[in-house]
Amino acid sequence: MKLLIASVMCVSLTFTSSLLLAGMADIVDVQIVKVNADAYRFTVTVQHKDEGWDHYVDRWEVLDLEGNMLGSRTIMHPHDDEQPFTRSMTLSLPMHVEKVRLRAHDTVHGYGGAEMEVALPE
Repeated sequence: MKLLIASVMCVSLTFTSSLLLAGMADIVDVQIVKVNADAYRFTVTVQHKDEGWDHYVDRWEVLDLEGNMLGSRTIMHPHDDEQPFTRSMTLSLPMHVEKVRLRAHDTVHGYGGAEMEVALPE
């Protein structure tokens, strides 16, 4: 009986740890370049142990400090062998925005990884 319980616990822990192995998607670097009066080029690096189509980073987002979505960069496929990975987008922002928050999303955990708050360049 003890062997059965230990086996069940081992299988349960193995299953749980494999689901959590990839962890949450972390923003690890952000570069922002002002390209005109209200447009900025965001170059964002994300770290996540993608595990194929079932568990990968599917987007990163730019929000104002109140949590309003300003833009989103869709990631079209897993990056199992390219970690961390960097993608860019150009985004027009309201003139009053001085700082933004960036976060990443993955297909299993959603949000919850490391975010970055960054001031926009002058």
